[in-house]
Amino acid sequence: MREISFYKIREEIPIRNAVKKIDDGGIGFIVCVNQNDEVTGILTDGDFRRAILRGIDLQQQVCNIMNKSFYFLEFDYVEEEAKKIFIGTVAKYIPVLKNKKLIDIIIKEEFFKGKFKEKDITKKSQIKLPVVIMAGGKGTRLDPFTRILPKALIPIDDKPIIEIIMDKFAEFGMTNFYISVNHKSKMIKAFFEEYDSNYNISFIDENIPLGTAGGLKYLENRIDTPFFVSNCDIIIQCDYSKIYKFHKKAKFDLTLVSSIQHYIIPYGVCRLENDGCLKTIKEKPEYDFLVNTGMYILNPDILQFIPKDKSYDMTDLVECLKEKKKKIGVYPISEKSWIDIGQLEEYKKAINILKI
Repeated sequence: MREISFYKIREEIPIRNAVKKIDDGGIGFIVCVNQNDEVTGILTDGDFRRAILRGIDLQQQVCNIMNKSFYFLEFDYVEEEAKKIFIGTVAKYIPVLKNKKLIDIIIKEEFFKGKFKEKDITKKSQIKLPVVIMAGGKGTRLDPFTRILPKALIPIDDKPIIEIIMDKFAEFGMTNFYISVNHKSKMIKAFFEEYDSNYNISFIDENIPLGTAGGLKYLENRIDTPFFVSNCDIIIQCDYSKIYKFHKKAKFDLTLVSSIQHYIIPYGVCRLENDGCLKTIKEKPEYDFLVNTGMYILNPDILQFIPKDKSYDMTDLVECLKEKKKKIGVYPISEKSWIDIGQLEEYKKAINILKI
């Protein structure tokens, strides 16, 4: 049995602490208990995402958003009971209880491994959308590495960043890639000339730096489906098919993937009255922000709004779409689901996190 303390949390703690516990546990799931250590609910990364979209304050107690109606098994269960739940429902985790207390968690992926026929196992959804990777930047945040290599080819263990990004998309059936290049483009192309894979790779050549969205103009009338866009220095560790489902269901024109980031101001923060008198002072306040990760889904018809042969950032496109009353969505993920390799310190952390 696994060490269950990693997957258990008190129901009265703040939501932000529960989300950190989900991240630390590594399976996207925790069990909530009361003061008697009895299980009262469960919380998944999906529950957290829905709470963010409803605008719930992350300082609220986790019991306000936990799922109180959940599948569980008693300690003397038989395997067929677990199999029935996993195949007949969307559940990915089943708490095992004894006298209302958690003694184990059954994880779907582990449960089916090597036990049942492949047809009984739910695979990752295959969505087969095109993917654009923006690899034209200079990567100044990764200096001095990028004095030699373009940031897309900076290695993590034995793989360049861009290959790791492509492999993540391929897990969900996406193997058709457009790579936008400018700075050190010859090196990137040379790498892919020797690259042995089943991926279909095309290049968008930026004659001048076109920003984080300008290069997409070259895809106008070449793509007729929604498509993912990713910076070449980020890795998103979540279910990409759920992002697309979110985008498609709400009929968004553009969806940004955002990460909840928690910041502690290491000082006392003063608020003033209009006359300069102190109103309040708060010691080391904590704040939560939704931060743009650099991954998006775009509908092809919005490419018409990008100017040709002009530097144009994704923020410019978002503002343009807002002015034109287009529908823009935000898909939140947890703090640890976003790895920003574009910063030197984060790059060093990524080497340990990914363990390629």
